[in-house]
Amino acid sequence: MDQKINVFVWDMDETLVLLKSLITGTYAKAFNGSKDVQKGIEIGKTWENQILRICDDYFFYEQIEGCNKPFVDVMREYDDELDLTDYDFKNDGFVGASFNDVANKRKLAYRHRIIAQKYKEGLRSVFGEKMIKSWDNLYQETDDFTDKWLSSAKACVAECASGNKDSIPDGISDSTSSRIQNVNVIVTSGSLIPSLVKCLLFRLDDLFSYDNVYSSWEVGKYKCFSLIKERFNGPNVQFCAIGDGWEECEAAENMQWPFVQIDPGPGLGVQMSTVATLPPSRKIDDLDWMVGSDGGFCIIEVKAKGLGFKGQKVSHNFFVG
Repeated sequence: MDQKINVFVWDMDETLVLLKSLITGTYAKAFNGSKDVQKGIEIGKTWENQILRICDDYFFYEQIEGCNKPFVDVMREYDDELDLTDYDFKNDGFVGASFNDVANKRKLAYRHRIIAQKYKEGLRSVFGEKMIKSWDNLYQETDDFTDKWLSSAKACVAECASGNKDSIPDGISDSTSSRIQNVNVIVTSGSLIPSLVKCLLFRLDDLFSYDNVYSSWEVGKYKCFSLIKERFNGPNVQFCAIGDGWEECEAAENMQWPFVQIDPGPGLGVQMSTVATLPPSRKIDDLDWMVGSDGGFCIIEVKAKGLGFKGQKVSHNFFVG
């Protein structure tokens, strides 16, 4: 049985998570007076302070800020699987980015292993109900202020993930059906550790495993996309990038992947669901995997060199499934 894999490569910043535009006030200002700019700034700064505090106190960020890597498992080859139960991370002589020797890399690998473990266990394994409740309240306040952007974005990612199913063409028996697997990967322009914490706080950790979180802070979006392609590539794998910025758009074009443009401002595309839908594609094999469920997405731009559109921008409205 041939397994087909669809890899959705999501941008985090201003696509799934609105944060920078809240902090700067640009999100609220785009609504021409209908939103309280100062309230948005206060919400954004509250998130920023919480993220940095958790990074420093629980994810070694103060120690490894200068050692940003594109993904957590990049240091695995240096991990000798030492039992870290009683390991003293504060006094092991780790010097961060100052030295590039094997011993230092091993100590960084230890920290990455603990970070991955904490991510998999979730925030509830570290914090009490009172703290979790305060974050839930902040999430709800942010979601209300952004007209349900966070929850709509999460619903779209979940819709992609839920598309895993057996594809049984007409006239073909179950024994020859092909299994379709949908994979969600997230790429952020921020550094890796704060991005992992964002996934936890913004309720994305159940949709993106720690090893599917990539940081382009040091290497750029194109390099991250290349790493993702190298990891998943095969004869039955298709990729699609979703984001709001020029860098991921350009990287997708260079990879010859379809690109879904998200617009977080008012007007078309302000919601990640809601707009009227068009019939799903039935003929273009390269895009058929993007459509077919009953959950609306948004008005998008598709850039798909070599996929029937010859590099032209095509406004379309797909179902995601």
